[in-house]
Amino acid sequence: MNRSGTLTAGEWESFLLQHPQAHLLQTSTWGELKARHGWQPHRLARGGAGAQILFRRVVPGLRIGYVPRGPVGPWTGLLGDLAEASRSAGAFVLILEPDADDPAGADLAAHGFVRSARSVQPSTSLRVDLTTSEDGMLARMHQKTRYNIGLAGRRGVTVRPWDDPEGFAAMLRATGERQGFGVHTPAYYRDAYDLFHPRGEAEILLAEAEGESLGALMVFGCGPGSWYLYGASTGLRREWMAPYLLQWEAMRWARGRGAAWYDLWGVPDATLDALEAGFEQRRDGLWGVYRFKRGFGGQWFQTSGTWELPIRPAPYRAYRLLGTRRVA
Repeated sequence: MNRSGTLTAGEWESFLLQHPQAHLLQTSTWGELKARHGWQPHRLARGGAGAQILFRRVVPGLRIGYVPRGPVGPWTGLLGDLAEASRSAGAFVLILEPDADDPAGADLAAHGFVRSARSVQPSTSLRVDLTTSEDGMLARMHQKTRYNIGLAGRRGVTVRPWDDPEGFAAMLRATGERQGFGVHTPAYYRDAYDLFHPRGEAEILLAEAEGESLGALMVFGCGPGSWYLYGASTGLRREWMAPYLLQWEAMRWARGRGAAWYDLWGVPDATLDALEAGFEQRRDGLWGVYRFKRGFGGQWFQTSGTWELPIRPAPYRAYRLLGTRRVA
């Protein structure tokens, strides 16, 4: 570490060993993935706190700084360092998305941050406890979800590791076109697989039956956590309930590598009471996703959201007006 507190990737990993609860998106491996796709990681630490900032040029001469699911540790005193690092890198805005247990928004507002108009990563999710037995996990699920997992097996659906990230990317692209959401390039999923899979920190799982591919997902694991980040389907044999078995096998994979919880990654940004009151009627946005995910017995949790520190006022105002942001 140099005098400015900047860390190499190896030094950052050593720092994270002191913070096992750090999020996947703060690992140096994630930083390397983003570096292959237009971002520049910058890691700094001071006084037991640290952050991996990702910088990206949005137009010539203008960059953004982004800290996904961080900083790490007791980081309120690090905010000045983050602002200075962003200013030195030529960023006109610093975007912070603290993880679930980090300080509340009041701490950020006191340091000049304003709440973002929209999030980059989902701020509300469901987290399944993996520390009990498999029977215990099944017992916490809704009866219909348990039934659908069993039904998929009875219909002959099987799930296996799939070492074809290009095939997964093609399935995901077709799913996105069908359902109206954006996806990364095929190279992105290949790089994610190549970086995380050899470390035992990612797996692609494929559901199939009678020689047909039905769906797939990509699951990640790091420290005590695991995350379902990407999922796809072919639209075939929907009545065979392959997505339920896929999620169950992803949880089993995560539990097998020692994870304590499984993050289902993204439901509507609302309180638990509002979600429970509205999921049976609403069909827009992620409400259908919530109906599916709630059946796995996960606990609702919510981060403090997305916050922005304006560094250069004029381009920041234009940025807020245009409301544009590339998927991170």
